[in-house]
Amino acid sequence: MTTFRTLDHVDVKGKRILVRVDLNVPIENGVVTDATRIARAAPAITEIADKGGKVILLSHFGRPKEHDPKQSLKPAAAEVARIIKRPVGFADDCIGEVAERAVAAMRPGDVLCLENTRFHEGEEKNDPAFVAALARLGDIWVNDAFSAAHRAHASTEGLGHKLPAYAGRTMQAELEALTKALEDPDRPLVAVVGGAKISTKLDLLGNLLDKVNVLIIGGAMANTFLLAQGKKIGRSLAEADLAATAHKIMTKANAAKREIVLPVDVVVADKLAAHALSSVVDADKVGAAEMILDIGPRSIEQVISVLARAKTLVWNGPFGAFEMEPFDNGTIEVAEAAAELTEAGKLISVAGGGDTVAALKVAGVVDRLTYVSAAGGAFLEWLEGKALPGVEVLRVK
Repeated sequence: MTTFRTLDHVDVKGKRILVRVDLNVPIENGVVTDATRIARAAPAITEIADKGGKVILLSHFGRPKEHDPKQSLKPAAAEVARIIKRPVGFADDCIGEVAERAVAAMRPGDVLCLENTRFHEGEEKNDPAFVAALARLGDIWVNDAFSAAHRAHASTEGLGHKLPAYAGRTMQAELEALTKALEDPDRPLVAVVGGAKISTKLDLLGNLLDKVNVLIIGGAMANTFLLAQGKKIGRSLAEADLAATAHKIMTKANAAKREIVLPVDVVVADKLAAHALSSVVDADKVGAAEMILDIGPRSIEQVISVLARAKTLVWNGPFGAFEMEPFDNGTIEVAEAAAELTEAGKLISVAGGGDTVAALKVAGVVDRLTYVSAAGGAFLEWLEGKALPGVEVLRVK
């Protein structure tokens, strides 16, 4: 297993530690509405502060093209202070005289948040001059933002070439969980891939087919596979132009002796609406006016039986329109089964992706799986087998 430099390998006492966190969190009327990412960053922040380091937080927020007070990190900094239960200073810029003065005034154990790195175009361009301006503020760089590690920006990758670089505790936990799940898994390894479109997950499916023993396909994506099998899917969401691609994926899986699991029965309705009149039909008996909106009870049983014989599960994407009852049932029942197997010590379960996390929250199992990633795009790119710039720079050469 590739090793990464972590906080276990550095003495932070008295040093200025630039910590890249992800404070790109939902904020409404100046209040953070979901602090999951901040809570995950808290252990590294408090550990460095408790060991006498000067903690200097770097993050982006939103997609500003220039300095925009509406996209300030000030509310996020206040939420960091609330979660870590200690004061967090704030500087109105992330480079230059304002930032340098704020850093110079710090004492060991202090925490300071610098303003949105994307207020400077050098951030996304990974501009050497901007990287150098950031590097002047610190002695050590700690990357604790896996969720931004797929971007080669100044604060997510560039600093790793200018300062000694280490993984924070969130980054470390994510790398250990994902490496264990895909590079060195206990087998059988099962992947659940759901969501709406095959087109956005072709690389993912290709990479997973090379690694997994069983691939379970759910969500509207499964409809395209059903089409490829010659089944009628009524008015269901699908990508008819990719049916041939789905057929190739199934042929490749068969040749490689990989099992692909598709729905055998489905929940259908004539419209997508909460509590719409629905029924369960076999996957090849969908009416012309009907839409597939979830997997049926036999499909749920089939998926749970696959999980029962698995040792490792990687999950990305829901099984149905989980935002609405009764089309949340398939996702919830499978999630509950995965949680029970995990708690019984029979399954290592790693899940991630925006819709997946939202679905697992609906199911109430986020804290019952082995690891649930709060990283969206970075988690997907890792599953696709892509090298992430913010991770590569941390590898022990």
